[in-house]
Amino acid sequence: MTNMADAAGATGSAERPPLSGKVALVTGASRGIGYGVAEALVARGDRVCITGRGEDALREAVERLGADRVIAVAGKAHDEAHQADAVARAMEVFGRVDFLVNNAGTNPVLGPLADLDLGVARKVFETNVVSALGFAQQTWHAWQKDNGGAIVNIASVAGLAPSPFIGAYGVSKAAMLNLTVQLAHEYAPKVRVNAIAPAVVKTKFAQALYEGREAEAAAAYPLGRLGVPSDIGGAAAFLTSDQSDWVTGQTLVVDGGIFLNAGMG
Repeated sequence: MTNMADAAGATGSAERPPLSGKVALVTGASRGIGYGVAEALVARGDRVCITGRGEDALREAVERLGADRVIAVAGKAHDEAHQADAVARAMEVFGRVDFLVNNAGTNPVLGPLADLDLGVARKVFETNVVSALGFAQQTWHAWQKDNGGAIVNIASVAGLAPSPFIGAYGVSKAAMLNLTVQLAHEYAPKVRVNAIAPAVVKTKFAQALYEGREAEAAAAYPLGRLGVPSDIGGAAAFLTSDQSDWVTGQTLVVDGGIFLNAGMG
């Protein structure tokens, strides 16, 4: 995708904090949780490379976030060439990649594992787990191995307990949590690796879990509402900040208290 660092249409740049000197790569960030993460990082002064499948959606996201601090690279998360291209573009434009936020994910099927098409299962794992490893490898070799940084994997509470109808997604997110601790062990002490496990966040991706019954769904949460992307953005900002310098290999559950009610069921 065309470099947008010099494109017109940057918004609110005069009102922003000064540049932090740090750079982040956020996957699956044209909307939803990924966009909320990118927004939080830009708000504190980071420059950000966002990825996603659709060029039009990415272009609109860059315009909202500010083309003076954000670039976009379109492609499919599981495509190794795209992974390499995204990291290479961030390095070319910004000269570094301090933080990686693995947010790209898919859940193309609802239903029990007993009847799940194995081709669909492979697609879920390719996008949700293998792509996260691929991006982690790319950022490690391009910058983090020698210079340090942090990785945040966006997992799910579905990876912590059984969830009705989204078993394949939950199993992939459980694998992502294990990937987190494995990378935290291997990448220490240079790079900290943590995960965030959200409950239901109001995004197009999760719409099937609350559409037409949001009040009913929210009533199950002790805090009385579903999550919004900025909830996860704030958590990711913390895990990539100096305030979390002694935190690695951990999963931060951001769930509105739903686990106080014994899980997602």
